[in-house]
Amino acid sequence: MSDQKPELDQEMPLVSHLTELRTRLLRCVAAIFLIFACLFYFAQKIYTLVSAPLRQYLPEGATMIATDVASPFLTPFKLTMVVALFLAMPVILHQVWGFIAPGLYKHEKRIAMPLLVSSILLFYAGMAFAYFLVFPLIFHFFASVTPEGVSMMTDISSYLDFVMTLFFAFGVAFEIPVAVVLLIWIGVVNVEYLKRIRPYVIIGCFVVGMILTPPDIFSQTLLAVPMWLLFEVGLLFGSMIRKRGDHPEDEAGDSSEPPQPPAPLF
Repeated sequence: MSDQKPELDQEMPLVSHLTELRTRLLRCVAAIFLIFACLFYFAQKIYTLVSAPLRQYLPEGATMIATDVASPFLTPFKLTMVVALFLAMPVILHQVWGFIAPGLYKHEKRIAMPLLVSSILLFYAGMAFAYFLVFPLIFHFFASVTPEGVSMMTDISSYLDFVMTLFFAFGVAFEIPVAVVLLIWIGVVNVEYLKRIRPYVIIGCFVVGMILTPPDIFSQTLLAVPMWLLFEVGLLFGSMIRKRGDHPEDEAGDSSEPPQPPAPLF
């Protein structure tokens, strides 16, 4: 009987950890479906709003089309689910924070929480940048190069796939400051190295801008310059933090609050 007790004591932290993980995942799923249920009634209006940047550049008398039988229902349904996921991100990040916070030192919490919040704000900013600034430029360009005799009538499902790809691309591109700070914090790179490769970073920004935007210098610059400025912002904040593991609390512990050991992941 005494031989089995240590084994049970070792299994309990794992079971408790997995139970907490399941609970937090269920909360995230519940938040997504609750928001989806509230938005489902407005699914058609949401799609109308998202398709506005293209419709304003369609030729007179032209409309968007649905080539599949179920597209008029399924496409707004899919879009509403994606919107619900995006709107639920604060709840999801709160659950992520609650899951990882016990395994962090006090000074690490002061860094991790702003990173979590800024990541979702920057992602939203990237999507807004794409919708209000990039989409009008792209669709105006596409409308202007349509060959004579060809009617520009875009399928609603194809349009959704296209804009979701751009939303995700610009949202990720705007995460550059968070990525730079994280790379410096965990010790993959340092500020001096990033400053040395700054010319290559600028070139890389323009290459990404060339890939994601229409082939004109204005659109490329419109994406490349914000990406470069965001890199500089990440560099600025990265120079203000210490590499993870170099903080005295990592070894000596915090005088006001003893650090807890990181929680096991599995």
